[in-house]
Amino acid sequence: MGTSRMFRIFVVLGSVFMILLIIIYWDDVGASHLYLHTPVSPGPKIPPPPPPRQQPHTSRTPSFLSDIDAFVNQFLEPGTGEPTDPAPADSGNQSEKAEERYIPRREWKIHLSPVAAELRERQEQRRRLLQEMCANDSVVFPGKNRSFDDIPNKELDHLIVDDRHGIIYCYVPKVACSNWKRLMIVLSESLLRDGVPQRDPLSIPKDLVHNSSMHFTFNKFWKRYGKFAKHLMKVKLKKYTKFIFVRDPFVRLISAYRNKFEMPNANFYLRFAQVMLRRYANQPTPPASADEAFGMGIHPSFPNFLQYLLDPQTEKEMPFNEHWRQVYRLCHPCQIQYDFVGHLETVEEDAEHLLRQLKVDNVVEFPTSGRNFTATTLESDWFNTVPLETRKELYKLYEPDFRLFGYDKPDSILNE
Repeated sequence: MGTSRMFRIFVVLGSVFMILLIIIYWDDVGASHLYLHTPVSPGPKIPPPPPPRQQPHTSRTPSFLSDIDAFVNQFLEPGTGEPTDPAPADSGNQSEKAEERYIPRREWKIHLSPVAAELRERQEQRRRLLQEMCANDSVVFPGKNRSFDDIPNKELDHLIVDDRHGIIYCYVPKVACSNWKRLMIVLSESLLRDGVPQRDPLSIPKDLVHNSSMHFTFNKFWKRYGKFAKHLMKVKLKKYTKFIFVRDPFVRLISAYRNKFEMPNANFYLRFAQVMLRRYANQPTPPASADEAFGMGIHPSFPNFLQYLLDPQTEKEMPFNEHWRQVYRLCHPCQIQYDFVGHLETVEEDAEHLLRQLKVDNVVEFPTSGRNFTATTLESDWFNTVPLETRKELYKLYEPDFRLFGYDKPDSILNE
């Protein structure tokens, strides 16, 4: 009898204890359960913020449901792996100190002397020109007036993000992009050797430099962040340092032609050269492979290449390849306010200036290329065999790039 009574007492006490535990757990966790089911950042867990001073506990709906900016920004706090400290309330000197918030302090390089005045002025002029051309109604091109939200995700694959240093780089093929990609790999520490981050850019194999798995680009945000991807892109565009390198548009085309069609390239031969040979070079049955074609001395001429670019059928079949696609289509300069605009023609000065501005010139150094760039002075020689009307049509096709980035109209080529 005593045992049965004691058992009933233990059951009642146990039930009361479990009810109290449930109440306490629900009070502590119930109001924040939504956070536990929202996969936004793969970074380390964030320690809970200290409770507001002199404010009673409340179980109201979390603020991120009404203010998504605050929700996303909580994943960009120090200690998350994201190099974004909160911006100071006073924005008076914010432009000068913007990059200091995103670079890990252990990697900062302190400079005792300022960047040369002429280099700062050069950047200011390039940024100002971009703003003016984007606001100028006389500069017209597809997609100019759309918002960033309207840019399809597939068109954001050239924006490489380094979250460790708060950098976004839009790469343009044929504008030293291989070396800049190498630097982005080193800075983001996305390549390890024996468990240690690769520090020598030139030792990175070429096949890895252009391997998409080595770079975290904007078009990968959707897979990682889901419906918050576009908003997170805009947060990073606002907080990170964004840079781009460009070159004279016609010289870039010459460089693309030399690299892809003047020497055997199996992929580009099958995808593009055979088409050019059939349509414009009186080769109805071109050789089956690049090696066979070059062995016979057959490849598209530079005028054939330009005919291909101007042929309306080309864009109907597929968008321009990235090696000759216009920069305004690759990097969206009217939707993205770039903080630094480099030119290949001044790449050594610009690279030194940029890395110093980012305060990572003690971490990486822009590799000195041993290859000769296509010289602007040879431009007229390449266009000697191109009909004048073709040159004028080609300029119209690439005119936005000329004007956006401050390259003079090539009158010597267009007025002959």
